[in-house]
Amino acid sequence: MTGLLVGAIFGAVFVVVNAHSPLNTVTGNVLRVAACLAAASVIAMWFLTARKEKPSAGSRPNMYSRGYLIIVAAEAVLLFGGIRVLAAWDRPEQTNVAWVAFVVGVHFIALAPVWKDWGIAVPGVILTLLGVAGLVMASTAVVAWVPLVSGVLSGVVLLMGAVAFGWRAMTARTA
Repeated sequence: MTGLLVGAIFGAVFVVVNAHSPLNTVTGNVLRVAACLAAASVIAMWFLTARKEKPSAGSRPNMYSRGYLIIVAAEAVLLFGGIRVLAAWDRPEQTNVAWVAFVVGVHFIALAPVWKDWGIAVPGVILTLLGVAGLVMASTAVVAWVPLVSGVLSGVVLLMGAVAFGWRAMTARTA
């Protein structure tokens, strides 16, 4: 459930930060409120599930293995280094959110075999594609819509996945 909690928080951040113009104010605010409510529901499910879980020694694989640490380090280098490169190339500011979505998506895909959880590759592929779409859009007249496509939609994907899998985990424990 901790991974879902992290995904929900980052999903909400994606939406809150990127739900702005060219969207109208009402739509942006509705998206922000919905994102915060979705994240809050995952936090509530996390607490409810954590209370019911009985710790058992050695039953969980180490999520923070060497492979995980290498992937996260590469992600940090790609995120910050890529944004610096985009700035040096005088790319529009909106390109940054597309780059972030792309790198986060690739990070999920790379983590799937490390964690032996192919379910996380699905949002990874979707975020990667939304990032690529934004990178392409950044070179066109629709550059203002990149935050919606690469930011808001990426956040919605993360939130929907976190809510759905959180609900499934919570109800499985009560059944």
